Amino acid sequence: QVHPVESGGGLVQPGGSLSLSCAASGIRFSITSMGWFRQAPGKQREMVALITNAGIPDYAGSVKGRFTISRDNAKTTVYLQMNSLKPKDTAVYYCVGSNCWGQGTQVTVSS
Repeated sequence: QVHPVESGGGLVQPGGSLSLSCAASGIRFSITSMGWFRQAPGKQREMVALITNAGIPDYAGSVKGRFTISRDNAKTTVYLQMNSLKPKDTAVYYCVGSNCWGQGTQVTVSS
């Protein structure tokens, strides 16, 4: 199993950047697709970005061109670089792999 732990959230102004990290312990990381999801208050959880074990990414349309997902199998870590942040990106961001979810990290975009 993969046990994700997210970090890197915080408060940022519109147009700013944040980088999230997900440290995932577990011996199956290198063969596991990983993903970032988010949930805003009063809304359903939604997919933000996915990355296969081979490093092939996929993005939600709302973040394509602004967010970049990457992974380092040697460090068993997945990253989410978020640029040009908008207030609508405000949410709790969760890392997931092998149906194991982290506890989430809050991202707030506000002036």
